[in-house]
Amino acid sequence: MNKRLAPSIIFLLLLTAGLRAQSAGANDAAFTEIPFWRQALGGAVIGHPVAQVESVVTATDGGNLKSYSSQGLPLWNYYARGRLAPFVSRSREGTSYICRTNGILIAVNRSGRELWQINLRAPVISPVLTGWDGRLFVFTGKKITCMTAAGYTLWSKTLERNIALAPVRDAGGGIIVALENGEIRRYDPFGGSFSYTASAPGVPNAVASLEINGYGLSILLLYADRHIELVSTQNSDSKGNSVPRVNSESFRGKLDLPAAPIAAAGRKNEAAVLLKDGRVVLLSPGEKKILWTAAGHIKEGELPEKPGPGDLDFFYDERGVYMLTKTGATGFTPDGRRLWITLLKNAAAIPSFGDDGILYSGGADWILYAYRLEDRVKAVQRVLYGEASEGSYGSGDPRPSSMADYYYRFDEKEMETRLAEIRTAIKNGDTGSNEKEYTAWLMETAGSLVENPRSGNNPPVQARYRAEAARLLAFLGSRETIPFLADLFNRDPDAAVKAAAAGAIGRIGVDPEGIALRAFMNAITPPSPPGDDVALTAVAAATGALCRFSGPPLSGAGVAILTLLSGPDRAPPVRRQAQRELDRLGR
Repeated sequence: MNKRLAPSIIFLLLLTAGLRAQSAGANDAAFTEIPFWRQALGGAVIGHPVAQVESVVTATDGGNLKSYSSQGLPLWNYYARGRLAPFVSRSREGTSYICRTNGILIAVNRSGRELWQINLRAPVISPVLTGWDGRLFVFTGKKITCMTAAGYTLWSKTLERNIALAPVRDAGGGIIVALENGEIRRYDPFGGSFSYTASAPGVPNAVASLEINGYGLSILLLYADRHIELVSTQNSDSKGNSVPRVNSESFRGKLDLPAAPIAAAGRKNEAAVLLKDGRVVLLSPGEKKILWTAAGHIKEGELPEKPGPGDLDFFYDERGVYMLTKTGATGFTPDGRRLWITLLKNAAAIPSFGDDGILYSGGADWILYAYRLEDRVKAVQRVLYGEASEGSYGSGDPRPSSMADYYYRFDEKEMETRLAEIRTAIKNGDTGSNEKEYTAWLMETAGSLVENPRSGNNPPVQARYRAEAARLLAFLGSRETIPFLADLFNRDPDAAVKAAAAGAIGRIGVDPEGIALRAFMNAITPPSPPGDDVALTAVAAATGALCRFSGPPLSGAGVAILTLLSGPDRAPPVRRQAQRELDRLGR
């Protein structure tokens, strides 16, 4: 290196670092990052990209959904065969949910394979929200639909008024919606609800979900006149049944905001609030005080009074508070120090900030840009896929059912009546508040031979009823029911029941801990006996379904199972099914 140039280069490096540090500390300055990769999309981005599991997906105006790794490697390109609504969401397994403007909801797995389509008869008005067990909350016009990850409807609600704000998933695993008449509704995962109308007039500007000592599960309402109201509810009893008991407290004169709120994000007992003038405040409603105030990149008047999903992404997690708009992004630590601030030019949609510290932004120039803004990563518990679930709905083992102590509950007539009732509810998409009761009864029936201690002197339930109960669990099931079904597959000696349990697992489609695939592998390798052809054929079909639904990393273990089942030592029906599944995976 030229000795005369070295001091100049060092000076420029120090100057650049100083300017960046200054921009992070000044309220009116921002630093425009240099992307560390970019990819041509072939269309304009609609809706903000969604980052998850070290990859990002983004929808374009040409009807494509594209995925890239966090390092910029193109992963796949799915064509939806129609225009898309500007909302993309992803589940823990990496499944993407998109909706065409004609109301066709589509699930695409993490490998870009279409899983299913459902005609909602109207386009979604906000991103699909995913529950703790993978269930979906879908919002269209005046309707809310809850369905399993496999697309089977559990319940739906028709609203009297339109939804006024983007729905929020709350700290209890339910959802909160604000209607255009100012009414606030909270729905639990099983369709139970309560409603509340605040003393303040009109629709709140922002809503956040909190858990506060002494208040329990709570909803924070923030209004344009700076009025704050906290709604506390005991939303469920010890069995998970809704209990509509609501208490509220007005914070007028007790907790005054310095400007009108336009967005909020809750975490535990605190709420981050974005104000109209671009500042962020962190509230402690329990202590009735503002913990800190800080400024970011947003200028006063830049956003509408009630930003929609396409205007702003504002969230609060263990790393801090983040606000993302088309003009830039800002990150704050939990104690209010500004981590970084960056400006974006000609962004077509709001960006996305991933757990790995990368900001993804789709430009009006049809290019996706990636900016590394943090070296910190979110300290999440991971399994085979993304972060582990925040909680449980208790549907993995909700027993005992209301009939558990009824002596004649396993009488054939009683079982036929109950099975018909459950089939009808499933067909009508109306299991709703009965979901846990139905699940408990089906588990007691399916597992009666191997684990039900309450059967007394009753004879074992016939295999055909045990198998039918296991089969019906697929239409109510979620990842929470996989351990039960895997255990049933392992322990029930009847081939028909084993086949039904395997089939239910395949229909549910998710196995994030790999429990089911381990059970399948153990069943086909020594020292296990050869196994029944019916059960092994069902194992092949279920393994293929799991691999198609969840993609890698399950597909590696699944292909090993299918390869073993397609060997010459297997019966022809088993070999044919296994080879059929391998062929489908190879397409």
